Amino acid sequence: MERVKGLGELERSIMDILWAQSTALTAREVGRLIADRDLAPTTVMTVLDRLTRKGFLHRTRDGRAWRYAPAATRDAYVAELMLEALDMTGDRSAALTRFAQAVSGPEAEILRRALTELEDE
Repeated sequence: MERVKGLGELERSIMDILWAQSTALTAREVGRLIADRDLAPTTVMTVLDRLTRKGFLHRTRDGRAWRYAPAATRDAYVAELMLEALDMTGDRSAALTRFAQAVSGPEAEILRRALTELEDE
């Protein structure tokens, strides 16, 4: 994922399914796991192909089918979204300060720890 590109509702649903798995899935397997929708197999394949082109998925050949796996973790995706949001502001310092004021005590402690670890490197 060089730059995060937006995910549509169906793309997010499919990414959620793939992020929850420990192994790569075929389009048919993904289609079975989308319980709340009655999607044509071609629709699932089209969305998987689009996500692959966008850089969200890697695919490998498994006989006649493709297996799809996330190119990055959900955490990495969310971090990229946060960085892009910072890029939208004219004042990153103000945005970061406002963010720090809005996080909970435990979240602030996680941020402190992460920053300390980075300084120690």
